[in-house]
Amino acid sequence: MDTLISMFFDLSARTKYRITGVDRLRFLNGQITNDLRRSSAASAMQASVLNVKGKLNAHVYIRETGEGFFIDADAALRESLSARLERYIIADDVQLEDVTVEWSLFHLLVEAQVDLPNEWSVTAANRFGQSGWDIWVESSAHQSAVQQLSERLSFCNEDCAERLRIEQGVPRWGHELTEEIIPVEANLEAQAIDYAKGCYIGQEVISRMKMSGQTNKRLCGLTSVAGAPLRVQMRLSPENDEKDVGVITSTTESRRLEKYIALGYVKRGFNSIGTRLRARAGSEPVATQVQIVTLPFT
Repeated sequence: MDTLISMFFDLSARTKYRITGVDRLRFLNGQITNDLRRSSAASAMQASVLNVKGKLNAHVYIRETGEGFFIDADAALRESLSARLERYIIADDVQLEDVTVEWSLFHLLVEAQVDLPNEWSVTAANRFGQSGWDIWVESSAHQSAVQQLSERLSFCNEDCAERLRIEQGVPRWGHELTEEIIPVEANLEAQAIDYAKGCYIGQEVISRMKMSGQTNKRLCGLTSVAGAPLRVQMRLSPENDEKDVGVITSTTESRRLEKYIALGYVKRGFNSIGTRLRARAGSEPVATQVQIVTLPFT
């Protein structure tokens, strides 16, 4: 197969499940925010799994196969996500199988043409705020796949991937995505929510937010105005007020932008583009000035 790529990521540590059974489509569609009826083998679909209050249990990618669906999620969700899904398998003909150790998962970004083995499973996916390709191979071929990919393109390690996803404004589980967050607050509606689909767990909350057009807080991009480093868990307040209006969730020094940037949640009324806030860690006497900017940064 020919495709266009410039770097690759090893995402094999992510949690992976296979869902099979006659009722798999109906069951899974009742658990996620997106409409699985629009899925295909050619493209991985993003979706969120919620609790009854509309808050996140997981953010997942779903790939259709001829016999079922593959789901992948953050590695930290391996036990909790399976328990969450199995809780609602009652009289359904659905089998949920943990295949984390059986499959390796790589992601490729587009720029230069390269040949890929025909036996590799290739699926379009948007994981870093831009179009890319997921590559699924059996774990027994992991080292061989790494070697073949490394001969053709650059490897983006964990630090590289973290910097890129922050620059692209992509939320991550354990940082921007937690069980206290509603997916709309994390800017996931465009990629992961279908407002027209049938019912699913947590839909009532999502629908109310859609009708009101308001969220209590929103994930924002922040830049350090004077060039001072930013740190996770810095609290945000208005320039002339001590009121707590937000928190920084991820930070990096962007080489492309040549500045310190961050992602963070800012409350409604204080999260307009161009707004300047003060960021302070704990009882630090001096605050760092930050400005809200448009996402993605690059």
